[in-house]
Amino acid sequence: MLIEVQNSILKMVAQGDDLEATLATLCCELETLLPGTRTSILILDSHGLLHPCVAPNLPKDYSAALDGIAIGPSAGSCGTAAYLRRVVVVDDIEIDPRWSAFKDLAQAAGLRACFSSPIFGSKGQVLATFALYFDEARKPTAFEQSVIEGCLPLCMIALERHERVQERERLAYTDALTGLTNRAKYNKDLENVPKSGWSLLLIDIDNLKSVNDTFGHNAGDDLIAAVAARIAGSAATLRAYRIGGDEFAVILDDAAIDPKALAERIGSNVSVPAVCGEHTAFPTITIGIAHWRVGLSVAEVRQNADIALYHAKEESRGGVLIFNDTLTTAISRRLEAIHKVAAALKDSRIEAWYQPIVRIDTGDIVGVEALARMRTIDGAIVPAAEFFEATKDAQIAASLTRRMIECIARDVGGWLRLGIPFQHVGINLSAADFSCTDLPESLEVAFRQEGVPLHHAVLEVTESVYLGDRDRRVAKKIAALRAAGLLIALDDFGTGFASLTHLITVPVDIIKIDKSFTDLLGPDDPGTSIVEGILHIAKRLGIKVVVEGIETTEQAELLLERGCVLGQGYLYSKALPADQICTLLRERGQARDSVSELNATLHRMRGGPSPLPGRDTA
Repeated sequence: MLIEVQNSILKMVAQGDDLEATLATLCCELETLLPGTRTSILILDSHGLLHPCVAPNLPKDYSAALDGIAIGPSAGSCGTAAYLRRVVVVDDIEIDPRWSAFKDLAQAAGLRACFSSPIFGSKGQVLATFALYFDEARKPTAFEQSVIEGCLPLCMIALERHERVQERERLAYTDALTGLTNRAKYNKDLENVPKSGWSLLLIDIDNLKSVNDTFGHNAGDDLIAAVAARIAGSAATLRAYRIGGDEFAVILDDAAIDPKALAERIGSNVSVPAVCGEHTAFPTITIGIAHWRVGLSVAEVRQNADIALYHAKEESRGGVLIFNDTLTTAISRRLEAIHKVAAALKDSRIEAWYQPIVRIDTGDIVGVEALARMRTIDGAIVPAAEFFEATKDAQIAASLTRRMIECIARDVGGWLRLGIPFQHVGINLSAADFSCTDLPESLEVAFRQEGVPLHHAVLEVTESVYLGDRDRRVAKKIAALRAAGLLIALDDFGTGFASLTHLITVPVDIIKIDKSFTDLLGPDDPGTSIVEGILHIAKRLGIKVVVEGIETTEQAELLLERGCVLGQGYLYSKALPADQICTLLRERGQARDSVSELNATLHRMRGGPSPLPGRDTA
């Protein structure tokens, strides 16, 4: 019969049955073979603590009470056997001193004696203990002892196979860089989330690419590892995962902790400076949260967390955003805008319209800003503000810029061939354009094909692109473009992240003061003082200033009194299609040889040669 038991257990081990099922079968077979006994197997952990594995016929509260007991010379039969590394026989639990702390528990379970054996591993370490309990005070018989001794190797085989399986799973489910569980385990655990009351946090490291580009990928890896450790420390016993290069996740039971409070604690702990290689980084993270609710699948919760993180990175980088249904509406609007613009690009329905930049004192047009317009299939014109959401897609934004450059080159080439007075065209660049490698080459090619000298281009960069993400890549690109002889205008000045210090570290040629300041102009208005101060500082730095959004003669007069020469706004003209702006240029275009102050000043500042005749940049 014992051989049959052994064969049965070996078969279960060989076919990979669950450890508890295998050992429970062994215990039940032995209890059948040895009437009047009950069995238990406790597993020993690396900290010297015992934990119940199987005890098919012992009371559950008895096994639960043994969980976490430390081994020692007076730790019952099993704790003592593991500690002494030998068989321990207690023929009367009531009087044995090793059971003094547990005898009441044993009596309540009807246990009077215990025979415990340590289960050794193949390398001599104690893996577990096997206990044979008796309902009466007595020692085990020689037969009982021999049966247990014959089954201990089976326990060792099952336990060590289980350890190997666990180690393989640990390696398969562990991220090598951070030690956190990986995306595979994340996907698996999401299949077993609670049926109610759980939340998902998605966490993204801000500006990791900047660290990689500036300090190298080793420093970037150090930053990832530091952030991972802080997330794990903040989440404590919760399930934390690294699911991508700079993305992490935490699955939590809402009953255990408030998700937003946890997210804020994680954000606070992560933001402590971290040493990455030989450099100090200042990590921040953005977190999106989604709550499960009745009717939502796991896939929908994941999607909602993705949407929350996406919006948080767009609107409140470094913060926490909880998903709500309005975010889905915003995503739908963006996807619709992307689809429409993509179709318009394919059908060549994106056009360049132009708004004049004028001399405030004379009204002469000294330049234009090119603004994107989308023509619908039925011929209606859609301003850029109505499809701005689409430009947050990097591919669409870059394609839009390339299309605008083609239109601008064609239009400006036509004006020049007609002999129309024309100086500069402002070309707006997006953040995506600074990730492309074909600037200024694409601009040079398009202008050359239309016979347009490159000095007619002014590249306009908004403050949010200029330094919105503290990305040195943009600063380097701006410096390279200026070194190539292109003029750079800083658009929407005063609304974003740039400061006067940045104008020194990342110099530009032209500042365009945002309309929000123009709206506040008045004799005693603080807005006037701010504009006046900017004009003074820009003059000292050799930077020209264009004030946007001029709508009244009173605003124009105030600006002129304070030394502002150039302006743009509805007072002079709205954006117009190429043919209408051509007519305006014929009437009011400033001759190219009438004003050359800016160009000469800029070239002197850069130490370059004097401008060629006709290259006027008022």
